[in-house]
Amino acid sequence: MQSITKVNQAIDKYADMVQHVCFYHLKNKADAEDVFQNVFLKYMLYDKPFNDEEHEKAWLLRVTINSCKDFLNDFFRRNKVPLETLNEIASEVPDGHREVLEAVLSLPARYKDVIYLHYYEGYTAHEIGEILGKKENTVYSLLSRGRDILRKKLGGEEIDG
Repeated sequence: MQSITKVNQAIDKYADMVQHVCFYHLKNKADAEDVFQNVFLKYMLYDKPFNDEEHEKAWLLRVTINSCKDFLNDFFRRNKVPLETLNEIASEVPDGHREVLEAVLSLPARYKDVIYLHYYEGYTAHEIGEILGKKENTVYSLLSRGRDILRKKLGGEEIDG
């Protein structure tokens, strides 16, 4: 079990990242907050040491993504019609980025994860492969296909890779 001091340090350091991942997956502020709390509860209960900060960050990303997927796969969640929309964050997103954000959020999870980790968190394909448990070439393929989908959704504009 992690000490309260270590948990507070991790929250201070990684809260924004975990919140963004939760919101990108769940598209709902209240659900994102629930999963956020669960992620840091799991962090607190984790009893193995981390090798370094990158290992800790990668662990949190993996737990966050899996927690979001678990939350979405819950029977009652799958059988509900969501009433919330992206209006919760519309005021926080500059007008020029709103269309891109909506396009990224609409991607299937397998593309959304790699796009987010690469473009928002700055991970390389090799690092993303380690985080998601995929081969590096698979990550390159998912990035390429995800960019193609985004390119079509955004009117054929080139996306820097």
